[in-house]
This record gives sequence, structure tokens and C-alpha cells, in this order.
Amino acid sequence: MPPQGKAPVSRRNAAVGWRAANQEDKEFIRFCSLPLEQALREVGSRLSGLTAEEAEEKLAHFGPNEVSQLKKLKPLQDLVKRLKSPLVLQLLVIAAVSAAIGEAKSTVIVSAMVLLSVGLSFVLDRRSSQAVERLGKRVQSRTLVLRDGQETEVRIAEVVPGDIVVLHAGSLIPADVRLITAKDFFVSESALTGESLPVEKTAAVPPSAPATSLELPNACFFGTWVESGTAQALVLRTGQRTLFGALSQRLAEERPETDFDRGVRDFTFLMMRMMLVMVALVFLIVGLTKKNWVEALLFGLSVSVGLTPEMLPMMLTVNLAKGALSMAKKKVIVKRLPAIQNFGAVDVLCTDKTGTLTQDRVVLEKHVDILGNPSEEVLNYAYLNSFFQTGLRNLIDRAILEYADLDTSECRLVDELPFDFQRRRMSVVVEYEGDHVLICKGAVEEIFSCCSRYQIEDEIYPIVPAIRADLFEEVEKLNRDGFRVLGIAYREFGREKTTFTVEDESDLILLGYIAFFDPPKESADEALKLLQKAGVQVKVLTGDNALVTEKVCRDVGLSVERVVTGAQLASLSPEELENVVEEAQVFVKLTPTQKEEVVAALRRNGHVVGFLGDGINDAPALRAADVGISVDSGVDVAKEAADIVLLEKSLLVLEEGIMEGRRVFANIIKYIRMGSSSNFGNMFSVLGASYLVPFLPMKPVQILANNLLYDFSQTGIPTDRVDEEQVAKPLRWHVENIKRFMLFVGPVSSLFDYATFALMWFFFGCREFLSPQLDEGSRQSLVSLFQTGWFVESLLTQTLIVHIIRTKKVPFFQSRPSSSMLLATLSVMVLGVWLPYSPFSQTLGLVPLPLSYWLWVAVFLLAYGVLAHLVKSWFFAKFGGE
Repeated sequence: MPPQGKAPVSRRNAAVGWRAANQEDKEFIRFCSLPLEQALREVGSRLSGLTAEEAEEKLAHFGPNEVSQLKKLKPLQDLVKRLKSPLVLQLLVIAAVSAAIGEAKSTVIVSAMVLLSVGLSFVLDRRSSQAVERLGKRVQSRTLVLRDGQETEVRIAEVVPGDIVVLHAGSLIPADVRLITAKDFFVSESALTGESLPVEKTAAVPPSAPATSLELPNACFFGTWVESGTAQALVLRTGQRTLFGALSQRLAEERPETDFDRGVRDFTFLMMRMMLVMVALVFLIVGLTKKNWVEALLFGLSVSVGLTPEMLPMMLTVNLAKGALSMAKKKVIVKRLPAIQNFGAVDVLCTDKTGTLTQDRVVLEKHVDILGNPSEEVLNYAYLNSFFQTGLRNLIDRAILEYADLDTSECRLVDELPFDFQRRRMSVVVEYEGDHVLICKGAVEEIFSCCSRYQIEDEIYPIVPAIRADLFEEVEKLNRDGFRVLGIAYREFGREKTTFTVEDESDLILLGYIAFFDPPKESADEALKLLQKAGVQVKVLTGDNALVTEKVCRDVGLSVERVVTGAQLASLSPEELENVVEEAQVFVKLTPTQKEEVVAALRRNGHVVGFLGDGINDAPALRAADVGISVDSGVDVAKEAADIVLLEKSLLVLEEGIMEGRRVFANIIKYIRMGSSSNFGNMFSVLGASYLVPFLPMKPVQILANNLLYDFSQTGIPTDRVDEEQVAKPLRWHVENIKRFMLFVGPVSSLFDYATFALMWFFFGCREFLSPQLDEGSRQSLVSLFQTGWFVESLLTQTLIVHIIRTKKVPFFQSRPSSSMLLATLSVMVLGVWLPYSPFSQTLGLVPLPLSYWLWVAVFLLAYGVLAHLVKSWFFAKFGGE
């Protein structure tokens, strides 16, 4: 028996691809190289298959034939994981401290925000995951095996080593198997290797052991499927021991941190550091100057709530959810909401070739004579060969018949010489224009070996040794252009001959060649131009060969300056690899682990990487990318590894998704900048006022109400318009830039806060608070007047800054906000003006303001808007930033 232990994929293995370095792969190659009788004996099987009892014993020993799935978190575990987010923990700590000191309002409001944001993201993510799970699963969930000498249908999960499986067109290969018999057997391995054309498989034992199990001609692998023909095969590896299983195990590993995760973490830690410093300073200043440490603690806690962008979890979720809904309308399912931001940040898109750049189908592209000139006679003879052959038509035959619709009514099939793997050709004999014509189609070398003459137009010439090389020139040219080429030859016989054998495939006339290709998608060229314009590099990672891949890239307008093969990658050091992935645009003949390595190297170089793939071989790279993208027609393991699932495999859909991701992130950054700079400015004002004013400049409940109203003014951000300039290039988290913005723009509001302090203190008489003749009630009235004046000015200027910061342009004139955002901000400003005169004024400690105050505030708002815009424009001109 081959060893049935797990086959880990280490970095050493990754460096050499799927080489037979691990013992299990060596054993698999050995079993495929043994004489069949010996292989059956060692596996404990026979040509008639296992008995039902033997199968049950093996199933109990080896386990079900299943591969790793992503570990699904239970709902409670999922919620706990979300609550462990640094930002959520910060808010929970604030809520807990508020509760401990009896600040019930703060506790309830902050806790509600946490629960709402976490709950919303939990529900939306769960719904997305369930939608993906409902996508198409494997069509073939059962397979035929020989049990007790009879063909029996069993679930694929019940297949065990030693089973004899019966395969036919459409069958999924249910395990890693060795072929026992095979007739016209073609297997599609595109999901495993990326090869677009089906691979011929035979039961013949290889003359020597190949370097990798994928090169075995008599082996088939779990997850691939039968294109045509029939076969019987011996099961050698099942479940986790298969190549598919080894790859799927990578999904159980912890997902690498993405650009979005790092950005949220870094911003959270920045705000936590700022909060701790500011709260400590405010606490000490208020405690030392006012001599009331309990009041100082309450005020410091309010400051911490004011400095924290507590709406961030909700704002992130709502923005991302809106993006997910917009993408769903474009047939894109978002499994993980943060992937939308990663989508927008992508600056390198790695994609496979088949089905993305190409149409994932074989078409007849050329029918030429031996000089390369188009030839209708070559097409006619190829069509007759495919039309009259009685075996199962493969992709090549179907492509020929789809290419033309010729009249065969005057032709009749006389005889047929079916395809076999030794001859690598097939012939039909057709009654055609009064003669019996043998038409032979097959591999060029095999066809050439049967020919003694060649035809150019109507002239026939003998093939002499001197011109043999010349006859292959057109074939070599077609091969260089990435075509799969077949030869067409014929020989005419008299009508008296009606029975034909393989010996009659001699003395043929070489007529010409037919060339096949997986054509490029019509939309690929346009999509690549749009991606390039959007600042996204496209790199092709494929298991296919260089000639085919280069041809496709040229056809879709993708610049190819350097092509790197998997063998070349295997010889590189990590440092060399990081240089190569920058220079090369196309990587060919890659193993799955090499695809993963390329993605990881690009990320180490500082890129945000998206990877598009739908095959088993793409799963590790999908997992390693910042955003993994698959399609609903992809294999299950690819869909599980992906963050985003497309219902249409198109680069145009991807480009739309990237732009949608940028719009979402641009709105998130608006909130980050608005909240951090405005809150910092307010707390900078609190810090000074706490020292300068002999009473609290604003009550804790007023700070909380002010902060909540300001947060509400930003609820229109998810629907806000985004300037085209903001999404013209990839958007990423730049926490240092956000920090600088906060430090430069935040204090602008403080200037007007301090102006308001002076206005209230000197112009509206609040300095009378220090008068010893004043009674306590009058003092409290002056305190309330001061606090109300700053509350209103702070709220109005903060709300105005929303429109200043939302665009780099002149607000309202060059860039208009969305209706919902304008309505939200106007509502808050009106509410702020109304509150001092409202029934809630006593609860909040607010008092009516003199009429002249509003004239001063109007001047402050105008001056603040102009100055904030000038500082903002200067900042972006000096420091840049999205």
C-alpha cells in the first residue's frame, strides 16, 4: 500500500514544486510503475474489485474520501472573534469603566453602538457565506466501482484504496488512481494544472519514473474529470492523501493579515495612544485645578468617549455592506466584507489564463496548406474525418464541426480506423467524388511518418529528405504562436476496395494542417486597458506552457517583457524571487505552491495583491492573497478559499469591483479623517479650557451628546458621491498620513474654539464668574451660558467640517455631496441651534443664547470654512494622500 499519512507542503517542497521529494509521492509513482499484477497484490485488490466487507474495513481504516473544508466558526465563536477586534475592545473598556463609575448614559450608548456594528457585520457576513454555499457543488457526487465483481454506484466519500472505479465521459475522478484499461481516454486537468486542453491518458506503464506524479501517463487525480472515452482504474490514494487533499489542507491554516486588517489595527492603536495621553492630561489638569478628582475622572472619561471614533465599526460595516449590495447587483458575491476595501487597494492582480483571458474552449482557428496559406480543401477533409467517425467525438472533433457546416449528403462512410494511443491518429474512408478516399487526421509527427508525397494547390510532389525540414516550418510557426496543430493527409483508392486496415495508412499525401486555440475573450482587451488606467498591474500565473500563454497575452494587448517558468522559480533564492516577481508579467508551468509563493513575494514587496482563480491548483494562492477571487463554476476548494465569488468570470466585472471597492474605502477614509481631526481638535480645546477656565468647559453629558450628534451628521457618508480623482489609483491605509492630517487640520477648529472661549468670557460676561459678590445661582447660569455657547459652536463647526474634508475640491461648488449626506448635516445643525431652546435643554444643561451670539457664530463658521479649506488644500499639496 502507498503510505496514507498526510503530505505537508513545506517551503522546501514549494521551492521545487510538486517534486517527488516526499515519500508519499515517490510511493505513488512507484505504484504506477509496477506491473499491474504486483500493484494489485500490494494494494490488496484484484481486477474484479473489492468485496463489500473489504471496502467497509478499508473505509474504517482510511476514513471517508473527503478533503479539508474551511473550519466554520459556530455563531457564538464568530461573535466572540468579532468582539476581540482592538477597536471594539477599546469601546467595551470605555463602556465598562462608564458602568463602574455610574455613567449609565455613556455605558448604554457605547454598548449599543458596539452591538449594532458587530451584529450587523455578523449578519451580513453570514448571509454572504450561506449564499456561496448554495452555489453549485460538484455535479458528480457518486461514482461506479466494482464491488463483489459487479458495477455498483457509491458515494465518492465511500471510495477506498484498492477499489476498481469505472470511468466514462463526464465522470469526476473520485481519487488518485492508476489506470488499468483505457480507450480513447481524455481527462481535463485544467482545475489542477491550468492546462486548457484535455490530456491523453493510457494504461501503459511509463518506461522510467518521472520527476513528478503529474507527469505519469497512467495516473489520474481527484478533482479532474473525464472529457471522453472509458477506463477502469485502481484507487491508490483517497481523501487528504490525494494531491487535491494536500492542497485543501492549506485552507485550515490561519489566514494572513490583509491590508485592511493592518490598516484598522494601526489606526486603532493610534487612537488608543492619543486617547490615553489626552485623557491622562485632562484628568490631571482638571483634578489639580478644580480640586475635585471624582469630577475629573468623569470628565476624563467623557473626553475618552469624545476622542474615540465609536462609530467606526458601524461606519465600516455600513460602507462595506453598501458596497456588497452594489456588487451583488453586478453578480458578485462578497463572502468577507473587508475584502471590498482590499479590492479597492489592489495594485497587482494575479490571474490565471484559462477562462479569464480566454474563453475556456477549443476552437478551430486555422486550416492551411503546408505553406501556411488558407486551404478550403484541408477544412473539407478535416470536416469529413470528424463527421463520419463513429467513436465518441472529443473537443477537437466538436470544434471542427462547429467551425463549418458542410454538405455531406453526397458522401458515404465506407470504413473506419479508430484512434489509438500507439498510432496517435485516426482515419475514415469516405466515398467522395467517385473514389474511396482515406482521410487521416492526427499528431503531425505521426501523420508525417505515413506520407510519401505532399500537395500544394493541385500539384503533388514527392517528399525527399532535402525538403523534410522545410515541410515542418509552418508547423513550428504555428506552435510558436501557441496553436495545437494536427496534420491532415489522404490517399485515394478505387471503389472496388471496401475493407481497410492500419497498413493502408501509408503512402499518404500530406495536405496541410489544422490549428486549434483557446481564443481570447473579446472583453479582455478592454478590461486590461481599464485596469491599467486604474493603476492595477496584471500578472498571469498559469500551469500552461509559455508559447500558448504568450500568444494569448499578445492577443489581449498584455505587454510581456519577461516570462518566467516554474523550473526557473524553483532555483531562485527568496531575495531573487522578490526581484523577479516585480520584473516579470507572465509566469508559466507553475505548481500550486509556486503560485502561492509569487503572491506572497509580491505582498512582501509592499503590494496589495488580488488573485483570480477557479481551480484546485489556485487554492493556496487564493488563500495567500489580500483578496482571493473565484467563480461559481470553480471547484469547491477554490470557492472556499476565496473572499469574493463571481457569477461571471470576467476581468470587466473585476474592474468594476475594484472601482466599487475604492469608492467604499474613499468614504471610509472620509469618516476617519473627519472623526479623528475634529475629535482631536475638540480635545485639544478641552485640554486648554480645562486649564484656563475655572469650571468644566463642557459637562460630560454635553460632550457625549455633542459627539453623538456629530456622528449622526456623518451617517450619510456611505451614500456620498466620490470624486473621480479619489478613485483614480489604488487606495490604501496610510495611518501616518491620517495622523498628520489630524495634527494639522484638527487644531484649526481649536482656533475658533478658543475664539469662542474669549467671546463667552469677555463679550458675554462669563468672567463675572470670578466675582466674589456673585451668588451661586448666578455663577451656575454663567457656567451654563459658557458651556452652551461652546456646545453649539463646536457642534456647528464640526458638522461644517464634514463638507470641507469630504473632497479635495471646493465644497458645494466643485464637488456636491449626496442628498442624504446634505440632509443629515443640515438636520444636525438645525438640531444644534434648536436644543438650547428645546424641552431637552435642562436635561443637557443648556440655556438660551443671546441673539447677537448667532451673528458671531455665523462669522466664525464662514472664517472656519475658508481657513479649513486652505489648510486642507495645503496639506494635500504637501503630503499627498488619497
